[in-house]
Amino acid sequence: MKKIQLLAALLMAVLAISCGKKKESKDIIVPTAEVVKPKAPISMQPYSQQQEVAWLDKSYQVFINRVADDSLRMVQDETGQKFVDNRITLRVVRADGSVFFKKVFTKSTFDAQLDDDYRQTGILEGLVFDKVDGNNLVFAGSVSHPQTDEYIPLVVTVSNFGNVTIKRDDQMDTNSTQEQQPQENQVTDEDGV
Repeated sequence: MKKIQLLAALLMAVLAISCGKKKESKDIIVPTAEVVKPKAPISMQPYSQQQEVAWLDKSYQVFINRVADDSLRMVQDETGQKFVDNRITLRVVRADGSVFFKKVFTKSTFDAQLDDDYRQTGILEGLVFDKVDGNNLVFAGSVSHPQTDEYIPLVVTVSNFGNVTIKRDDQMDTNSTQEQQPQENQVTDEDGV
């Protein structure tokens, strides 16, 4: 009987020791990543700017209007999200109400200044009045990757004859007195008056 009790005690000790050890598992549990599904195409909010400008000793009104245009080719980011491109209308109106200049800009207007990446995945983000420079009205524009800080800065110049020149803005905004060098890929548009 002592042998049975000793054997039972030994079995209990082995069971206690084996139950006390944690079973080590080689299984790795990783939470599943939720795949973000694209939403409906995203459009930027409409934007309008009106500004009075003294130019060539006369007063002009500059009107800029941006709207999303779903008739333009949509762009898509790396997640598959689609974005509606924009069109921007620029009007320069004389004091008597007559229109001196009117032009509608789309991303294709700036095609010569864009690389393939921005042609495929960028949208026309904005155009704002910058300054009067002699016989020219100067505007700052941009084509951007939607919902990022990545963009190509552009300079749009309208001459007193209504000619449009577009170039990439490669100059840093500094207070240096360096003169701007002529840029390659300038586009001149004789239309618009």
